[in-house]
Amino acid sequence: MVQKALDELVSILDLEELEVNIFRGRSPKEDRQRVFGGQVAGQALVAAGRTVEQGVLHSLHAYFLRPGDPKIPILYEVDRIRDGKSFTTRRVVAIQHGEAIFHLSASFQRPEQGLEHQIPMPETPGPDELPAGKGRFAKTPPDLPEEMRKWLQRPRPIEIRPVEPMDYFQPEKRSPHQRVWIRADGKLPDDLMLHQCVVAYASDMTLLDTATLPHSISWFDPRFQMASLDHAMWFHRPFRADDWLLYAQESPSASGARGFTQGRLFTRDGILVVSVVQEGLIRMRASGQGRGR
Repeated sequence: MVQKALDELVSILDLEELEVNIFRGRSPKEDRQRVFGGQVAGQALVAAGRTVEQGVLHSLHAYFLRPGDPKIPILYEVDRIRDGKSFTTRRVVAIQHGEAIFHLSASFQRPEQGLEHQIPMPETPGPDELPAGKGRFAKTPPDLPEEMRKWLQRPRPIEIRPVEPMDYFQPEKRSPHQRVWIRADGKLPDDLMLHQCVVAYASDMTLLDTATLPHSISWFDPRFQMASLDHAMWFHRPFRADDWLLYAQESPSASGARGFTQGRLFTRDGILVVSVVQEGLIRMRASGQGRGR
C-alpha cells in the first residue's frame, strides 16, 4: 500500500509531452481545494529537466502565483533561456484556465571539482529512534469528521518522523525551530533528477509550519489563511530521496502577514545535500474574507 502511494507520485511526476517544450501534468484524485504546492514544483522541475541534455540541477527559484485547480490538468511551458558550456538555464510557467499559477527558474551545471566545506548536522536522534506510524496526523480529535480523518491518515508517498512532534490541532507555543526526518516511502529508480524532484515535492511539507510555532497556529485554524508564496532550493551534493534525510528548519522572522523559513537537508551520515528557503502567507482573516491572495 505504501509503495503504491510512492508509485502514484512517480506517475504524477511523469509528465505527458504535448509538443516541444510543452508538457501536461495531472493531479492525484484527492478531495483537495487546491493543488499541493510541492506537486507543482516537482512537475515544473521535471518539465525543465526533460529539456536539458547535459548538466545536473543545482538550484531553483519559484513563485506560487495562484491556487491550482486539482480537477483539471496543468500545462507546463518551458523557455530554454540559455545553453552554456557550464550552465544551462530554464524557465517554466505552469498554466490553468489560461492564467499562470506558478513560475520556476532552474539552473543546471556540468559536474566540476572545487572547494569543499559544510556546516555540521545538528545532533539529532536517528529516525530508528523515533516512533513509526501514520505520520504527522496520527493523532486526531475524536470529533473530527470521519471523511477528514480518512483523508489525513491515508497512505502518503513521503514518510515523516518529527523529532519534536507538534499537535496540529491544538499546538503549543514554542521556538521557531523543528527537525523532521523524511524519505520517500518505498524504492525509487536510480535517477538523480527524479530524486531531486521528489525532494522538491517533499520540501514544501512542514516548512511553513515552523513560522507558526511561536504563535500556536494550526493549518486547520479557520482564523488564518496560509499558503506558500515563493520557494528556493540549492542542491549541493547527490543523494537518494528514498534514504532518510534530516530536514532541519528554522524561521528567523514573521512580519507583514508573511513567515520566512529556512531548511537544510542532511543525509544520515551528516552530509549537507540541499538548502531550502521559503516565504509563506500567514494572514489573519477578516470576517467574511474570501480565500484569494
